[in-house]
Amino acid sequence: MSNNRVVETISLFRSQLQHRRFDDETLRILESLLISKDVKSLLEMRSCLRDFMRSESVYVLKELLEKPVDQKLTVLEFFVRAFALVADVESCLALKYEALVLRERTSVSREWLRVSKEEWFGFAKDSLHNGFYSIVVKGCDNALSCTQLADAEINLKIKKLKDIAVNLVASHSGWDRFPIKGKFEPNLGEISCFMLLLVRMVCHLQLDTLLDI
Repeated sequence: MSNNRVVETISLFRSQLQHRRFDDETLRILESLLISKDVKSLLEMRSCLRDFMRSESVYVLKELLEKPVDQKLTVLEFFVRAFALVADVESCLALKYEALVLRERTSVSREWLRVSKEEWFGFAKDSLHNGFYSIVVKGCDNALSCTQLADAEINLKIKKLKDIAVNLVASHSGWDRFPIKGKFEPNLGEISCFMLLLVRMVCHLQLDTLLDI
């Protein structure tokens, strides 16, 4: 892709987000920007797009606060996929967690939104592989609290994963913590202040006064 074409495509992607077009077409535009044989150029492009999406998502998530649940979930899923494309694992997992929590909370009146034990377990495994151990514990707790029937083997696997995560969290017990009431308590080294801000805006959470934002 020529430099002029890259500039045009970036401009188009920005326009899509600014016009709140959270669909597959926008994701395809984003994906086209990440096709490069030059590793250095790819990393630079990812960094540029990641910074822009983080900035833009702040405004988008503010707008979502009073929107219907279905719309919130659609936008959250879009950003989960978009951040995954630019290899922003931190943002991807943080918003994925909030989407799962939002679904679970809403499933009281909408049964089809209920999060399965397998979904929570899969999320916990992804979090472990990427080093977010505190979130693994919460994912496992949510998986174990699911009321759906499951064989003993999967429950054993979940408990084993939780034990591993608890030990890893303990090994980092000297790190500062910024708790989010009623949810997980990520280490500062695991989730940035930026992502805590996103989480609060999506789900009306209140951070402790330790976080001055």
